[in-house]
Amino acid sequence: MGTMLQAQDPTLEDFENLEGCNEILNVTRPDIVRSVHEAYFAADVDCVETNTFGANHTAMVEYDIADRVFELSEAGARIAREVADEYAARDGRTRWVLGSVGPGTKLPTLGHIAYGTIRDGYQTNAEGLLAGGADALIVETTQDLLQTKASVLGARRAMEATGVEVPLLVSMAFETTGTMLLGSEIGAALTALEPLGIDMIGLNCSTGPAEMSEHLRYLTRHSRIPLLCMPNAGLPILTKDGAHFPLGPEGLADAQETFVGEYGLSLVGGCCGTTPEHLRQVVERV
Repeated sequence: MGTMLQAQDPTLEDFENLEGCNEILNVTRPDIVRSVHEAYFAADVDCVETNTFGANHTAMVEYDIADRVFELSEAGARIAREVADEYAARDGRTRWVLGSVGPGTKLPTLGHIAYGTIRDGYQTNAEGLLAGGADALIVETTQDLLQTKASVLGARRAMEATGVEVPLLVSMAFETTGTMLLGSEIGAALTALEPLGIDMIGLNCSTGPAEMSEHLRYLTRHSRIPLLCMPNAGLPILTKDGAHFPLGPEGLADAQETFVGEYGLSLVGGCCGTTPEHLRQVVERV
């Protein structure tokens, strides 16, 4: 999402002088955000995620716009909803909008932020996504189990407050070390999160599919809820032009075909470095 938005060279004015705050584009340049959703639906995917990865309290505080979390979340969901409905109207096949709830920039386990503050911020984020028409909420790229719990409970509170009940998905980020950033193992994560009543659990970001295989194997054996997986296009290689992701579309399709066959995944996609062409090949394969 971020790479494709930046590729269209939004101006500093588009960002309202908050350079790098991609969520602002939901309000100032909905046409750019819409074009990203269109590119993925054109690749025949069933779901897109909203441009709201940073529309949470901790990320917005850094831009001094924490009071705009609801506005930017709702706008992001509404853009995706409109595009999804347009594609569904063309062929009668339902398209879904996953409301993206990102991790933010503070780790409550390390005392960066109070638990109640981060939870309430996630609730506002989720309320905006529900108001904009998200079909489900995906708490993603989580690195701290306390932060993950805060976002899950914030999302639950949002559903209670709005009276809108949708599926709640959780996707964790595991490092090449085999644990989450703060050292939690896959068994600990499943034990902590499954009792919260989530509807799906899995992995995204941090690594390519190869490094996710053993974690998915564990989840297949022990999880009582469906699984999801959205890998990066391999481990990034740092070059003079920035990060390069080495795994091509065919490689991602190979991996997801294997994961679906061996681990019975219910939802597959791509994270950093993956493009509409990556997803087009995944769709064809699975």
